[in-house]
Amino acid sequence: MRCKKIKPKPGRFVIVRPLITAVCNGMEALKLKSILIIENDEDLLQLMQDIFNDAGYDVHGRPQVNDISSLVRELQPDAILLDYLLPGINGGELCAQLKRDPETMHLPVVLCSAYPQVLLSLGSYGCNAFIAKPFDVADLIAQVEDCIANPERILLL
Repeated sequence: MRCKKIKPKPGRFVIVRPLITAVCNGMEALKLKSILIIENDEDLLQLMQDIFNDAGYDVHGRPQVNDISSLVRELQPDAILLDYLLPGINGGELCAQLKRDPETMHLPVVLCSAYPQVLLSLGSYGCNAFIAKPFDVADLIAQVEDCIANPERILLL
């Protein structure tokens, strides 16, 4: 991978999305933060993908997942956004699987649900944050970015 400098022409602007740094041939290069979104509502999944794309993330969206650990190892996201009510297994159980696995336990997981009382009655599953649907877009992005910045923070109920 080669790094190159971009020099905008006079009167033109270069827009840089929120980025994290990586090392490239001894120089600092820029790498997009990435997020994995698991949401079975296709319209909401597309909306969330658009929100995080516009916020500068490399976005991987799935309507369902059979093996969350394998998918996370393959994609290596910086954060995971999980819907709570998914077909087959709920997002809380997927979160718990990730938090029990030494290879993925460090990754921030944000649970999302239109039924926040479910989380209150069943526990946080070790998630780093919770977002109630419908959500405020700025709050959604802020929660994810805070979780990436502070992955050791666990939601306590």
